[in-house]
Amino acid sequence: MGDLFSPGTKSYLVIMILSVFCVLFVAKFLQKIKEKKVVGSRMYKFPPGRRGWPIVGDSLEWYNAVASSHPPQFVQQQIKRFGKIFSCSLFGKRCVVSADPSFNRFVMQNEGKWFQSSYPKSFKDLVGKNGVITVHGEQQRKLHSIASNMMRLDKLLKINLLNDVQMVTTKTLSDFATNDQPLRLQDVCRKLAIHLMVNQLLGVSSESEINEMAQSFSDFVDGCLSVPINLPGFPYYTAMKAREKIITNIYRIIKGQREGAHDIGNGVLGRILKEESLADESVADFIINLLFAGNETTAKTMLFAIYFLTQCPRAMQQLLDEQDSLKRSKSVGEELLTWQDYKAMPFTQCVIDETLRLGGIAIWLLREAKEDVEYQDYVIPKGCFVVPFLSAVHLDENVYKEAIAFNPWRWMDSENQDKRNWRSSLYFAPFGGGARFCPGAELARLQISIFLHYLVTSYSWTQLKEDRMSFFPSARLVNGFQICLTRRHDRTI
Repeated sequence: MGDLFSPGTKSYLVIMILSVFCVLFVAKFLQKIKEKKVVGSRMYKFPPGRRGWPIVGDSLEWYNAVASSHPPQFVQQQIKRFGKIFSCSLFGKRCVVSADPSFNRFVMQNEGKWFQSSYPKSFKDLVGKNGVITVHGEQQRKLHSIASNMMRLDKLLKINLLNDVQMVTTKTLSDFATNDQPLRLQDVCRKLAIHLMVNQLLGVSSESEINEMAQSFSDFVDGCLSVPINLPGFPYYTAMKAREKIITNIYRIIKGQREGAHDIGNGVLGRILKEESLADESVADFIINLLFAGNETTAKTMLFAIYFLTQCPRAMQQLLDEQDSLKRSKSVGEELLTWQDYKAMPFTQCVIDETLRLGGIAIWLLREAKEDVEYQDYVIPKGCFVVPFLSAVHLDENVYKEAIAFNPWRWMDSENQDKRNWRSSLYFAPFGGGARFCPGAELARLQISIFLHYLVTSYSWTQLKEDRMSFFPSARLVNGFQICLTRRHDRTI
C-alpha cells in the first residue's frame, strides 16, 4: 500500500508536533515565573501541586475522598508528591491545601488579618449575612465575643443548665425507647441536640414547637452545601423555606418577649435582648448560627461516639463501668448528676476526644487570602483559597500511632497530653481555632457526656445494619445507624 503520508505531509506533522511541545513548554515556563515572586533578596514561590482535569480540576477526587470514611486520602496522596503544603484546583480555582499543623494554626490565628472565611453561596444564604459564622472583621469579633459570653458554662450553670440538659435527655431517650421499633440513632441524636439547643437558646420547651423546629432544622441542614437552585424539588429550595419558618418562630418569640407575652427567662435569646443592642434581623441570624453550630457538633459527636463504642466492646465496657459507678454512688431520691459527677468522668472524656479526632465535624476549613501572604518560602496570592485540612493532621500516622484506630486510651498516655489541649494544640483542633474557635465547645462536651451517661446506664442496643461514616455533604452515617434500643430493666449494677 506504500506510505500513508507523503514526505511533505510528514514534515508538516513533525513541525506541528514540535510547535505544540514548544507552546506547552513556554506556557509551563511562564507559569513557573508567574508563581515565583522576589521579595528583597529572597525568592518566593507558589506551593507545588498539580492542575488536575480542565475546568473540574481535582474537585471530583476531592469530593470522593470527603464522602468516604477516610476524608484525607486525597490529601495524603498529594503529600507524597508535593509535601504537606501543596496546591491543586478546587471549586473552580487554584487552592493551597495544608496538612501542616503549624501552617494550619498560622491560618486560623490570622483570621481577619491575612485570611478571611469563605463559604459556598448556599451556606451563606441559609445561615444569614449577619451571623457570626459568615461575617468578617470587627462585626465578627463583636458577635463572637457575644457568643462566647452567652455560652460560658459558669453562666449557664447558674440558670439550672445541668438539670435542664438531663431532663431533656432522659425524656427524649424515653420517647424513642417506648416505640419498641427499630430506629435510626442518627434521628435520635439530631432530635435530642436540637431540643437541647432550642431549649437553651430560645427557652422553648413545648413538645409541638420542638418537633416543628426539629423538622425545619433537618431540612435546613440538608441544604447548607447544596447547589443553590431555588426551585421546588431541590434541597436548597426546601432549606430556604425551612429557614423562613425558623426565622418566623424566632421573630414571634422576640415579639412575645418584648410585649411580655412570652417569658424566655434566662435563655440566650432573652439575655441578648436584655444585654445587647442588636437589630432583630441580626438577632435572628445570630440564633440560627448558634443552632447550626451547636446542633451539628453535638448530634454528630453523640452518634459517632456510639458507633465507635459499638465496634469496640472493651471501650464500651470501660465507659459503662465508669458511668454505672457514678449511678451507684447516688443515694435514694438523688438521681441527677452533679457538676462533681461530670468532672469524675475521665474515660468518658477520652472517648469524646477520640471520637472528635476520628470523626470531627470540621474536618477542613475554607479561607481566602486577603492579600499576598508570605509563609516560609511560599507566597500565597491575594484571593487564593486556603484549605487547612484538620483531619489530615488528626489521622497522621507520624502524629498518632495507629491513627485510624479508635483508641480512647491513647489520651491517657503522657506523650499525648500536650496534644490533647484542643484550645492550643497544633495537632488536635476539633473546634477550630483563632478568632473562630467554637464558643460552645464546653457546652457541647457537657451535653455529650450526659447523653452517654443516660444512654449506657439505662439502655442497651443491637446494631441492625452495617454502617460507615461519610463527611459529604455533612458528617453522617450513611444508614443512620439502625438499632434496636431496649431498657436495662432492673439490671444489677
